[in-house]
Amino acid sequence: MSSLSIRAPTWVSRRRLLEHKLSELQEHANLNHLKQVYALIYKENLHQDLFISTKLIDSFSLCGQTMSAVNVFNQTLHHDTRIFNKLIRSHIQNSENPQAFSTFIQMQKVGVQPDNFTYSFILKALFGRQDAFPLVQMVHAAVEKNGFCSDVYVPNSLIDTYSKCGCVSEARKLFEIMENRDKVSWNSMISGLVKTGELDHARLLFDEMPERNSYSWNIMIDGYVKSGYMNYALELFDKMPERNVVSWTTLISGFCKVGDMKMAGMLFDQMPVKNLVTWTAIISGFAEKGLLKEAISLYEQLKNSSGFQLDDSSIIAILSACAQSGLLGLGKNLHEYMNRTRYNFKTGVSNALLAMYSKCGKLTMAVNVFNEIRKKDLVSWNAMIQGLAMHGQGEEALVLFSRMKREGFEPDEFTFVGVLSACTHAGLTDEGLRFFYEMETKYGIVPRIEHYGCAVDLLGRAGRLMDCFRLVNDDMPMDANAIIWSTLLAACRQYNDVELAKIVEGRLRKLEMKEDGNFSMMSNIYAAAGDWDGVAVVRTQMKNMVFDKVSGASSIELDEEVHEFTAKDTKHKDLENIYRVIDWLGLHLKKVENCCVDDEHCFVYTC
Repeated sequence: MSSLSIRAPTWVSRRRLLEHKLSELQEHANLNHLKQVYALIYKENLHQDLFISTKLIDSFSLCGQTMSAVNVFNQTLHHDTRIFNKLIRSHIQNSENPQAFSTFIQMQKVGVQPDNFTYSFILKALFGRQDAFPLVQMVHAAVEKNGFCSDVYVPNSLIDTYSKCGCVSEARKLFEIMENRDKVSWNSMISGLVKTGELDHARLLFDEMPERNSYSWNIMIDGYVKSGYMNYALELFDKMPERNVVSWTTLISGFCKVGDMKMAGMLFDQMPVKNLVTWTAIISGFAEKGLLKEAISLYEQLKNSSGFQLDDSSIIAILSACAQSGLLGLGKNLHEYMNRTRYNFKTGVSNALLAMYSKCGKLTMAVNVFNEIRKKDLVSWNAMIQGLAMHGQGEEALVLFSRMKREGFEPDEFTFVGVLSACTHAGLTDEGLRFFYEMETKYGIVPRIEHYGCAVDLLGRAGRLMDCFRLVNDDMPMDANAIIWSTLLAACRQYNDVELAKIVEGRLRKLEMKEDGNFSMMSNIYAAAGDWDGVAVVRTQMKNMVFDKVSGASSIELDEEVHEFTAKDTKHKDLENIYRVIDWLGLHLKKVENCCVDDEHCFVYTC
């Protein structure tokens, strides 16, 4: 019997072909191809087909085109639970949570019944809302009413949402009455307790957990790390049956934050497999501590290692660490590397670079970076305004603020911190007060304690001490903190207002502030007024008190090393030479003082 050859059919259904193309687009989002496929679907009158419509919504969502997804939904005549779920999910994936919740309400109005996926999706849409708690309760009641509590997926979502809304007690109640718990249930509950700082309760649940996975261990380790309990974190890390990159990186970051760079470095060296996040954590850790040689050495190792390429997140993290510690060398090194490799400077990276140069004292470089940013955002303007204000160029900062508004940017609360600081440095007291009051009346921004602190500094430097006191004592809607009272005390010292200084010092005492700087200011205020009894009393109090304050430090970067100095420092490696130079300078200053006693143009600086 001869075998017959069978040819594959040459005709393929247009519908099947379009479905296949849509499936491909769901894996690799391409907006141009998607629009072409959508046009063909519309031409074939398949746009009302529920199966195809749901795939179209998914595809448009992946391309960030939620308006197109909504159009597809509206063109579909018959809506079921699945297509509503797709649209709700599309809004959530594109950070349109209010629209997701509105779609959920519309769904109920037209009589389409939600399912377990609907409730899980809509709970995610409630994150970050100020009125989230009553809405979560409403969804919880609907879940109970429709019998979805037996589906472990839905209660898990409720526990997670309650926890993220800060309602851990409600999450705990639900967790305790759950008949069936899986690893997600336990992990969600432990995570909620960790985030609210209830580490003891979290650890009890962790110890009770019947079966743990790596996520369970990492939650607890991260909780201990963020609270600074590195011994407990290390203890759990040692007990872990299987450690992953997250476990190692979390522990390394923790030791960096507490300043134990030796331990952080040792763990980094022992780590079997590193990723870019780990490298960023260790480099940033050394940079934050001002350890330039170690930071640059690791940075060079990262650049030379195969398989790793710096991305925006790692660059921003390293630049932020350089800004925090004033580590200009590494920041410049990184900037040069980015220029050499023709790195694509996105706005976020440029903003971090701008802030680094500003905080490291290189204002000209900061201005150059600012001018080169093609698409400036509000963060760019704020960073440049604050950089100018920080370096005493208040009037230039205000000119930039005016330009920012002309270019269509609305100021936010951070903008006004820079603007008020600029007015302070430029001596523009009345203009600064106008900006302070316009924050709420013109821009709808309620002043925070930082803005009140700027206003106190503004009035204090101008000598308007009673206005300053009334603002702090009568007008502030919140209690003044020690920084604000100390700022006012400094103004009292500058203008020798002894009586007001006594009142302010009393307020600081009520806050139990044992800062030697405040006592020194009071002593100087009494001395300037000739009240030597007052000086004696303050000095006696200082002798009888133990101060919590760590000595103020100054630092300088020299030959790829940051040198830090404190008062009465005895730890620096060049201690003898430093004090020898200080003594030599002191002798020369005394000679200058003796030579210039009768010269009214001679300015003498004494140690």
